[in-house]
Amino acid sequence: MTSFEQRRQEFGERLRRFRDEAGMTGRELASALGWPHSKISKLENGKQTAEDSDVTQWLDAVGASESTVRKVLDELAELRISKAAWRAQLRAGHRARQQQSFDNEHAATRIRNVEFGVVPGLLQTADYARAVFRTQAELLQVTDSDIEASVRVRLQRQQVLYQGKDIELIVSQHALQHPVAPADAMLGQLDRLVSAVDIPGLRFGVLPAFRRLPNITMNGFTMFDDLVQVEHVSAELTIDDPEQVAVYHRLMDRLWQVACEGDDARAILQKLAAEYRHQTEG
Repeated sequence: MTSFEQRRQEFGERLRRFRDEAGMTGRELASALGWPHSKISKLENGKQTAEDSDVTQWLDAVGASESTVRKVLDELAELRISKAAWRAQLRAGHRARQQQSFDNEHAATRIRNVEFGVVPGLLQTADYARAVFRTQAELLQVTDSDIEASVRVRLQRQQVLYQGKDIELIVSQHALQHPVAPADAMLGQLDRLVSAVDIPGLRFGVLPAFRRLPNITMNGFTMFDDLVQVEHVSAELTIDDPEQVAVYHRLMDRLWQVACEGDDARAILQKLAAEYRHQTEG
């Protein structure tokens, strides 16, 4: 089913086509409406949800018929229903979202994932995953009643690591030094990551602390073939535009140039484990 973010992006593309057909540039339309150009850009690129008045003014400026205005306003109403359903899904818990990832991972032939604040889901232990779900539920004020079911699905997702797919996973050392789980859970998680170094067919790396990154990286992301998912604090963005997807592929390639793999990654993980072991013994 099409996500809310995808539908909003499609709605923005529809607004852009009306502008293009009227022979107007984005700046010309912004001037005609008395809007900042950034608002035109956000609406067309699906970064902002339009209001009824936005659509009415937009279509009036490009000379659309009254019947067209009514039709597009109906589409906007459907978009709002989609948004409400998306929020309801968040309130319902985490399991459905984990099942979506399960389906995406098993359908993909290539998976590329980098995380800066959390261990990649395909390598999380049960205790670590449980802590992640619990902290997210508290922040978003959603139910935590399905945490155990969500943990089970997340662990089931990890079967994909042994199915001969092309999988690349990178985790930042920052995510391991500022954990969401207690020290004893982190010991088990680090042991899991050490073992990941030797999983056949898996390319696993650690971005070491104090190493200069090739680009500014605001969020982690996951690529399923030519589909990108970017998780924010309270929502998720799905990207399938070929030009934008290509940017994420380039960024992943560049991150591999500075990531540690093999014995170097293992050494970082073992040093961190020693620090957590000291905490638990102290």
